[in-house]
Amino acid sequence: MTTIHQRLYINVDHVATIRQARRAAEPDPVAAAVACEAAGADGITAHLREDRRHIIDQDIDRLARTVTTVLNLEMANTPEMVEIALRVRPYQVTLVPERREEVTTEGGLDVTRDPAGLMATIARLQAAGILVSLFIDPDERMVRASRDLGTTALELHTGTYAHHPTDEMPRRALRMAAALGTSLGLHVHAGHGLTVANVGPVAAIPEIEELNIGHAIVGRAVFIGIAAAVREMRVAMDAARAST
Repeated sequence: MTTIHQRLYINVDHVATIRQARRAAEPDPVAAAVACEAAGADGITAHLREDRRHIIDQDIDRLARTVTTVLNLEMANTPEMVEIALRVRPYQVTLVPERREEVTTEGGLDVTRDPAGLMATIARLQAAGILVSLFIDPDERMVRASRDLGTTALELHTGTYAHHPTDEMPRRALRMAAALGTSLGLHVHAGHGLTVANVGPVAAIPEIEELNIGHAIVGRAVFIGIAAAVREMRVAMDAARAST
């Protein structure tokens, strides 16, 4: 059954990217988060990377104090990040793969590589009352392995679809993974590379409860402002949802 309201979480990383280009105080990702919430965002996402290339520790602390919807902290499964999450207590942690050499996240987390380590982290975060999602490729093996690790949610990497939006295979993979995840009792989210132009087919997948979108919102905000960019994305998502 289609979820009536599909949540839209705005990733404010690239507001911080612009700020860090000058190591200045502005633009402030926390102020951006406040504006996004006022425009109707259901949550705020921020990725604290090991190299602190955009979001920095102070941003996460301030976001945790300021966000009035929910905060989704994206992070690698490292001891340092786990301790930060346990201190900050975001609503949700999304565990993602991370390489210093990459420009942006290049694919989903291989949840079969260190299952014991992932399971331990998931258990620690859940014991602290934090929801845990795993950012994975839309692959049956990864979906089933995520369930076996004890997570309650997964986020499907939409990058392949975003690069090939007219190719049916990535769409089919997303639909399959979303349906499988829901059948296994998992909450299904999605994100990466989504824009107003390509969000429709993903938003229309009934099992997907939440979309995480950042770069496209910040890029569009240069021309129309961040509040208008959030509302524009919301309209595109709702129109696709209504058509299913």
